[in-house]
Amino acid sequence: MALSRFWTFIRILSIGYVLVMLATGHQYTLGGLVNGKQGDPFIVAEMDTTALQGTPLLANIRSAGEAGYQQGDKLYTINSTGVVKVSVGKQQADGLFETCKSTLTSLWLPLIGYLTFFCGLLNLLVDSRAMEKMAKVLSPIFHRIFPDLSKDHPAYGFMTLNFAANFLGLDSAATPFGLKAMESMQADNPEKDKATNSQIMFLCLHAAGLTLLPTSIIGYRAAQGAANPADIMIPCIITSFVGTIAALFLVAWKQRINLFNLPVMLSVVGVSVVIGGLMAYITGLGGVQKFHFTDNLSNGMLLVIILLIVGYAFLFERYFTQKGTNMFDSFIHGAKDGFTTGLRVLPYMIAMLAALSIFRNSGLMGIVMDGLSWTMALVGVDKQVIDAIPVALMRPFSAGGSRGFMLDAMKTYGPDSLTGQLSCLFQGAAETTFYVVALYFGSVNVKNSRYTLGIMLLVDLICVITAVGVCTVYFS
Repeated sequence: MALSRFWTFIRILSIGYVLVMLATGHQYTLGGLVNGKQGDPFIVAEMDTTALQGTPLLANIRSAGEAGYQQGDKLYTINSTGVVKVSVGKQQADGLFETCKSTLTSLWLPLIGYLTFFCGLLNLLVDSRAMEKMAKVLSPIFHRIFPDLSKDHPAYGFMTLNFAANFLGLDSAATPFGLKAMESMQADNPEKDKATNSQIMFLCLHAAGLTLLPTSIIGYRAAQGAANPADIMIPCIITSFVGTIAALFLVAWKQRINLFNLPVMLSVVGVSVVIGGLMAYITGLGGVQKFHFTDNLSNGMLLVIILLIVGYAFLFERYFTQKGTNMFDSFIHGAKDGFTTGLRVLPYMIAMLAALSIFRNSGLMGIVMDGLSWTMALVGVDKQVIDAIPVALMRPFSAGGSRGFMLDAMKTYGPDSLTGQLSCLFQGAAETTFYVVALYFGSVNVKNSRYTLGIMLLVDLICVITAVGVCTVYFS
């Protein structure tokens, strides 16, 4: 319900706002909002060359050629029909049509590929009965966190693989595992259009995104010339760990789940020990060695997981024979199921991302960000922190948008400045909340997400506050 209202409100408010701006002369054209691309010049006026005939401005524009003539904050360009276009700045995001197109080509098609492959592997786990055995092993812990699920529920195995992939920074692998977990829980859902407690708990833990290896963030920092690109790892681990614990306890409080029992507490302590040990080892490595180790660890673990799945299925091939199938046919059957899942999620992806495109390009998001920055400055928040806030604000809406802000912050203030480091931390230790809710609940046709969105946004806020504290202490 909350997601539906958000989707509706931002569309109505954004379109209404931009129409008012057009009517009052503060907006020149709506073309960019509908057909534009991110980074296109933002047109504020157009003039016919006949009106500028004989002026120094026209001579400068013509001599500048295709690059255009820059005068102050205005860029003048002339097209083949002799119209001079005046632009100020760049368009913040792809327009409506371009967003629909890029969602299909840049997001959905790759997702289909990941889903097809990994769902094929997951079906090997199911047909070889490995998922059943994994669920029994994990049930003492998971049943206390997900009390509504049976003690040997197959979702436990899918969730474990999802958490493991997130932990290793393997987003492309985490999504298929997570979607299968949601489907598995949906099979027991008595109200098919309403999220269950277990689905909410899983999605909040997934979105908190406990991450050990933020490899993409390290790569961006290296490209921007950071002195030690991997120095963001420990703050990112701490921040995402705090976010995960916060999500766990907030949802448990809401669902009246008692987490203070031996299996759960031992699991939390065990994870903490593993993270602490890896952090200690990684900290002792040099810059190049650190990046090399983390890259090999994440990709190596993915290959090991694939090897274990295929190897286990081969050892217990008799289970496939008993079902009248074989490993290859089992993989193909699972892969087809992955493709079907991908078809179901496409409308939800386009609906959410198109709404966010209008929200950004209308200028309303900029107003919200400016207002929050002004409020934070008023209460004495450090300017370096304020300069990084756009990344934190954009992250729940758009990974691409927040990435753009992060790169701009590193370029403007330097990758080793507090602003640059905080921007990376906001990007690496949070999730695209609205997109995730739309994707995961959309995959199982759940329309009422209940309190999921509220808790996920609260966890995002906790991560932002934690990131500021950790970054300030760690890099001071």
